[in-house]
Amino acid sequence: MTQEWQAGRLDSDLEGAAFDTLAVRAGQRRSPEGEHSEAIFPTSSYVFRTAADAAARFAGEVPGNVYSRYTNPTVRAFEERIAAMEGAEQAVATSSGMSAIMAIVMSLCSGGDHVLVSRSVFGSTISLFEKYLKRFGVEVDYVPLSDLDAWSAAFKPNTKLLFVESPSNPLAELVDIAALAEIAHAHNALLAVDNCFCTPALQQPLKLGADIVMHSATKYIDGQGRSMGGVVAGRAEQMKEVVGFLRTAGPTLSPFNAWIFLKGLETLRIRMQAHCASAQFLAEWLEQQPGVERVYYAGLQSHPQHELAKRQQSAFGAVVSFEVKGGKEAAWRFIDATRVISITTNLGDTKTTIAHPATTSHGRLSPQERANAGIADNLIRVAVGLEDLADLQNDLARGLAAL
Repeated sequence: MTQEWQAGRLDSDLEGAAFDTLAVRAGQRRSPEGEHSEAIFPTSSYVFRTAADAAARFAGEVPGNVYSRYTNPTVRAFEERIAAMEGAEQAVATSSGMSAIMAIVMSLCSGGDHVLVSRSVFGSTISLFEKYLKRFGVEVDYVPLSDLDAWSAAFKPNTKLLFVESPSNPLAELVDIAALAEIAHAHNALLAVDNCFCTPALQQPLKLGADIVMHSATKYIDGQGRSMGGVVAGRAEQMKEVVGFLRTAGPTLSPFNAWIFLKGLETLRIRMQAHCASAQFLAEWLEQQPGVERVYYAGLQSHPQHELAKRQQSAFGAVVSFEVKGGKEAAWRFIDATRVISITTNLGDTKTTIAHPATTSHGRLSPQERANAGIADNLIRVAVGLEDLADLQNDLARGLAAL
């Protein structure tokens, strides 16, 4: 009986299982206690049977836990579940979404390599490349996300990696992932996709041809604004290098946060369905309001990439951005007039959030960098949560009344 409990439910038992089953059960191994919910292993180190056993594990000659900086049962369960949901050979968890991006570049690129990045990425992503990675000889150029011809023209002989957000933060701009993957592979480069806004419940970039997918698990994977974390997934060949970086540099996900993310994944699809339904309604309503100049949401017929979104996503996400009449001052009045929605830059929460990107998430960028990314002073971003839809509509109406 003890051996049966230790073995738990094998992944082979889930072969061919549907997405929602993988979201609930993939990666779980039961301890001898036979717990139904996943266990948390808050330990820094592990006891070895013998000195020879310790040496073999450290050398990678036999499987087993070594040190929680890069091997932990709870973290491993989260990694295996994400890998199953994204259709990846392997996933590697990190301490945040930003550390996931750093792990990709530091493990797969060297000084002298060239990286192409979409212009419309998160502000901190631009800061990471511009202020830090360039210091170590990584060349970086920025390309309009949706312009495939511009991507083709931007390649250099030393181009190693393409990094994109699709949909982008906060304007919901898209790229044809399958087409961009073909372009990257024709130049012997890798394509990495930040899938934070969609999650694997709405989009699976690896199945579209991307080589690597990453997430800020802090967002929808958690789903309740509780914990920080990130994850990278792809082929085992590349993930082996990411593990090596994690083992050495140590941007490690804690076991407790991994456990929270495991619980979040169990409800991911039903949460995303509810988020998306409310976001669609509010985007359509905002588009009809006289105080709103433009709404950015791929679920709208007016979005220039609406048809592309329908092809490569199963729904349109929960982030609605819009520009109001009156510039920065009007945007601030709108935000300050809300009473239910939280003024905070996080997203992916059950609680709806509202932010002014030009002075928060993209505030460290220069005016030219913000202009390149399409971040106007009158832009507002709303990440739609799970509150009653009428209450959210009424709160946004308060903002409109303040314009």
